[in-house]
Amino acid sequence: MKIIITDCDHDSIEIEKKTAAQYGFPIEMPLQCKTEDDVIKAAKDADAIVVQYAPITKKVIDALPNLKVVGRYGVGVDSLDVPSITAKGVAVCNVPDFCISEVADQAIALALSVARGIRLLDNQIRTGHYSLEIAKPLHRISGKIFGVVGLGNIGSTTAKKARGIGYEAIGYDILYKPGTTTKDAIPTVSFDDLLSQSDIISIHTPLTAATKHLFNASVFTKMKKGAILINTSRGGLIDTQALVEALKNKTIFGAGLDVFEQEPFPKDHPLCSFNNVVLTPHAGWYSEEAYAELKRKVIENVADVISGKKPRNILNPEVLK
Repeated sequence: MKIIITDCDHDSIEIEKKTAAQYGFPIEMPLQCKTEDDVIKAAKDADAIVVQYAPITKKVIDALPNLKVVGRYGVGVDSLDVPSITAKGVAVCNVPDFCISEVADQAIALALSVARGIRLLDNQIRTGHYSLEIAKPLHRISGKIFGVVGLGNIGSTTAKKARGIGYEAIGYDILYKPGTTTKDAIPTVSFDDLLSQSDIISIHTPLTAATKHLFNASVFTKMKKGAILINTSRGGLIDTQALVEALKNKTIFGAGLDVFEQEPFPKDHPLCSFNNVVLTPHAGWYSEEAYAELKRKVIENVADVISGKKPRNILNPEVLK
């Protein structure tokens, strides 16, 4: 039994090696795979592969006859052709529970940074101007509505944290009927109602064909004029050019973004010119604790599958029957 890491931009894979050794499996990372052919070459005799960014397509799956499981570093699986993988009887495992607090904290931090004019005020001091005039008007949090799109683990945690610091939290999720409440007592509303009511909108939904550019030019016109958009989920959920236009035309007030349609994010992008936009480099998932947990759990998942056990996290459990 062999586990192959197709690609990984971490400092080392020592945690992965230590975890795999506890199961008695060797683990290798023969090259940093970027293409389908790279993956096929690296994993031709693998029983399990662990992937970060490399594409795992039907072509790849068809070329790996020994493969039993694909493990993904992280929550999202948009780089994996899950239907084709499932059709081959191969398990797909992600790690949806390793950075819940971290991403929620990042969303709250971005929201407060924009709402309180932190970037503007920091720049003022650094350029020798000790004044808050540039950031006016600032408003108190109490009485403002924090809307969450997607009420999974991270979205629900974000809503609770927002409520804890004084916002009124509401949410939208396709799994909840508008007018009901979640187990955390977060009221749910329709998508349009969330857009029209929220002062802050934080996105916490997966990127799929149905959610790509969920926030587009039409949606921005339905938001409050002074609203702030936060995205710590996937860059493709926002039509970036439409966001630029919405900010330019003051259709919305500002944005806090940790993820982008193009990563790494170009330094000359128009979004970099707005003082009411705060940008971070896909950092929301990270803490030392989450980093170690991710590496351990992704190996545990794939090792369990090739050991004949049910893993902690699996997206297509029917392949194990």
